[in-house]
Parts: sequence; C-alpha cells; structure tokens
Amino acid sequence: MDNSNKIVISLYDYTGEALIPWAKAGYTCLAFDIQHNEQGKIQMFDGGGRIEYIKKDLHNIENLHSLYDRLMAGVQAFGVTTKEIAFAMAFPVCTDLAVSGAAHFEAKRKIDPDFQKKAADYAIWCEELFTALKVPFFIENPVSVLSSLWRKPDYKFHPFEYGDYIPEHLAKHPKWPEYIPAKDAYRKKTCLWTGNDFQMPEQKPVDCSAYYGNGYSKQIMKLGGKTQKTKNIRSATPRGFAIAVYEANKNKSKNLLTIMEGKT
Repeated sequence: MDNSNKIVISLYDYTGEALIPWAKAGYTCLAFDIQHNEQGKIQMFDGGGRIEYIKKDLHNIENLHSLYDRLMAGVQAFGVTTKEIAFAMAFPVCTDLAVSGAAHFEAKRKIDPDFQKKAADYAIWCEELFTALKVPFFIENPVSVLSSLWRKPDYKFHPFEYGDYIPEHLAKHPKWPEYIPAKDAYRKKTCLWTGNDFQMPEQKPVDCSAYYGNGYSKQIMKLGGKTQKTKNIRSATPRGFAIAVYEANKNKSKNLLTIMEGKT
C-alpha cells in the first residue's frame, strides 16, 4: 500500500520513537516539540517515509490553532501533498502531574496555585485538536493527577506487555541499551487517553521477572535525574508498544476532504 500521501502527527515529541513504525511503512510523520531547532531535521527511512522534527511551542494554544489551520489546508505548508491523516499522538510534559513528583507539588503550588491546571490543559488541548481533526489518537502520561483534573485514562499498560512485538534480532535497544532492557522487558505503568476509534493493541508480553524489583528495571531507575536527557529517555515510547499501536491502527486513516465536509 502506498502511504506517501498520509501523515501522522505527534505532539510534545522530541525522540520520535513512537513514529518510527509509521515512517518505516512510508508515512510522513511530523514530530512537534519546543526542543527541536529552528532549522528542523528530517529523518528518512528505507520504506520511503520520513520523520520531520519541527520546533513548536505547544504551551501556546495559538500554535495549536495554527497547526489545525495548516492541516485543514491540505498540509501543503509541510511540503506534503496529502489526502489523509492516519493517526495522532501526544506526550504532554508530565513534570507537574506525575505522582512520582508529588513531594514537590506543595512548593510548586506556593509559587503558582494553578500550575497543575495549566499542565492538565496542555493535555486537554491535544484532545481537542485531535477530536477536531477526527483522527484516531492517544495521549500518553504516567500515573498522574490527570485522572482527577481531567478524566480517568482509557487504558493502562507496562512496556513488557508488548515486548514480543520487537523482533529477536532487534531486541537490544538501538539508542539507550544501558538504560532500557532488551525487548522492553520492564515495568513502568503508563496511562492512555484515547479517542476517535483508537484500537488498543493485543498484548504480546515478554518475561521481565529477572529484573530488579519484580520487573522494575535498575536501568530505568537510574533515570531519576532532572537533566533534559534523562527526561527525554523516560518519556520515549517503548518500541514494542509503538509497533503494536501501528499494527492495530494502520488502516484507520481519515480522508481530509471528508473531515473538512464534516462527515464521519
């Protein structure tokens, strides 16, 4: 199937890990994050697809509005002649939401009483954009106060539950093998808020019992620092789950003309 005229959108995405299965299948993938440089970067794949890394301050709602307008204009501004939006995903910053940081909440609240409401709004804005685009989506966050500030997640998962989607010859993580166990064989409860006919993939778990603390990897526990590098590694989507999501949702793309005419 020719996927060259289909796009996948990813917000708050610095690593692009979740987009790789789509790009390998020929899709044009757009990763938006404030950490990308102004010139941008394009990563090409053998299947003809690519990931474009685009600098965008997503904490400014006007930038989300302009992104919607550009997508509705046919994505010509992104150098793509496209008719379909295949999928969307978002990884809003969890620093002010994750329960793992609860010890710091009170001090942050003294500085800004609305700091968590603002953080929750960033996730809610992503859902509003994806709902307007009428595209299948997920929004990812660790266990956090989003459940009370917004709504309860639709799904929860651990990386090891999808580890067997990774082929044996690719078991070792290509970027961070010193932190992430082979085939994602570790526990890290992650929550998903989904919509527009998102299909949660079938699990294909691997054994993670050999790792520290009944599956809680020692390597992952080393990523508790405050540096941007450790935050990016912690937030990177598990490879097995990324493949599984692609396999379960690859045939759900929406025709742009249909979306613009308000049809389902």
